[in-house]
Amino acid sequence: MKFSKHSAKLPSFQITPMIDVVFLLLCFFVTTSVYSQWESEVNIQLPTADASTTPQQRMPGEIIINLDADGVIRVNQRVLTLEELGERCRVLAQNFSGQPVVLRADKRTAYEHVLAVMNTCVKADVWNISFATEMGGGTSAPAEDEPPPANVH
Repeated sequence: MKFSKHSAKLPSFQITPMIDVVFLLLCFFVTTSVYSQWESEVNIQLPTADASTTPQQRMPGEIIINLDADGVIRVNQRVLTLEELGERCRVLAQNFSGQPVVLRADKRTAYEHVLAVMNTCVKADVWNISFATEMGGGTSAPAEDEPPPANVH
């Protein structure tokens, strides 16, 4: 019986798959940092809530609507009117039913502005709306420009 002799090659390190993995990780981290930057670039003081919960993971493709104290609406760093927001929400509802929307309203925003944004979303058939708040730390002193809370008996 004749056995053929195979020359034993040493295993080599494949660099191409490693470069692919590193490149994909780089793309992922750059993309996520851009979205988190869009959310925090708007200077908004969120209201605090003791019963708020931090989501374990963000929903893919969720839309963040920033509403500042003057009632100015910003989505992806663009200032929008209520009509423009309504049109975007209609397109969103047509293409992605049940798309999550996060409303980040400044704590000094008048209630009428928050209600106007909510009505615009609902009219456009966007129902999955959540509100961003900061975790409450119990009682805190009111800010200088805020009146003291009224005593209710």
